Amino acid sequence: MPETEPISVSVIVPCRNERLYVEAFIDSVLSQDLDGLALRIIVADGQSDDGTCDILATRAALDPRIELVCNPEHIVSTGLNRAIAAATSEYIVRMDVHTRYAHDYIRFCIDAIRATGADCVGGPWRAIGTTGVQLAIACAFHSRFGSGGAASRLTDFSGDVDTVYLGCWRRDTLVAFGGFDEALVRNQDDELCLRIKLSNGRIWQDSRIRSEYYPRDSYKGVARQFFQYGYWKPMIMRKHRLPSSARQLVPVTLILVAAGLMVGTWFSPAARTTLACLTLLYTGVSAISAIAATRREDGGWRLVARTMIACAVMQFAYGAGYLRGITEFLLLRRTRGAATMQTLTR
Repeated sequence: MPETEPISVSVIVPCRNERLYVEAFIDSVLSQDLDGLALRIIVADGQSDDGTCDILATRAALDPRIELVCNPEHIVSTGLNRAIAAATSEYIVRMDVHTRYAHDYIRFCIDAIRATGADCVGGPWRAIGTTGVQLAIACAFHSRFGSGGAASRLTDFSGDVDTVYLGCWRRDTLVAFGGFDEALVRNQDDELCLRIKLSNGRIWQDSRIRSEYYPRDSYKGVARQFFQYGYWKPMIMRKHRLPSSARQLVPVTLILVAAGLMVGTWFSPAARTTLACLTLLYTGVSAISAIAATRREDGGWRLVARTMIACAVMQFAYGAGYLRGITEFLLLRRTRGAATMQTLTR
């Protein structure tokens, strides 16, 4: 990018209780290819109590490019908005502590947004794992059966999309769209992308923007994560008065049909037969999908089985969260639900 003046870029990252990871993250950002870029790293800390703030304060004292801001509300959306308010750069790049980045990640973000004129750009969501369960969860992320075929999970895809992983914006554009919705504990990035699309804006995924995300390393952790994803979707629907997409309704339908048939088995042989057939169909499709998702990984049939479990956990947790969200946000008309107090901790 030939420029007479450096391009100003702020990296924004919300975090809480990341003592074991935050210093390596800072080092990874500072080791990016920054030629021609004037960089700031703005970390919004959600009042960590594990020493994270001390580490960040020490690093900020040693390097003026690092800035620490306080996020007393603890949640991601408020942390991002506080970091945006502190940024004065032309471009803003969102990054996450638990993600590993290619050395040219920031540079390709800026290249893509300048070349396409898109309102938001980003790379594909590529999940990786270091343990058997984490690798299975990563495979489930990329499985069409597990993720519903979202373009953001296609690691070799470049083009217009509905949402991207993390994101990069011109600061003026991000401010004009109002930043992130602080009513949302989860799905705040999807909701921002939806606002951009509803305003005839453009979201672009560039496969050159490479990163690797470490997902939860337990079924319990991923269940909690996907429950929250499902839980907050109905609030977004209510805000924008939009119906759910077919992809969002599949897990809910799965739960309702399964529950209805299980009740029906007490009274009807036909219900028992139907439930058995649907269970076999679901298992078969899940197995085929898991085999396809794990074919390039080591682990054999054990990894296939774990990936099938991960897909089921993601789908049923999302569906259960969605049902609860419908109950609280659409039927009871609440503005904030029980999951509001969930924090930035993983």
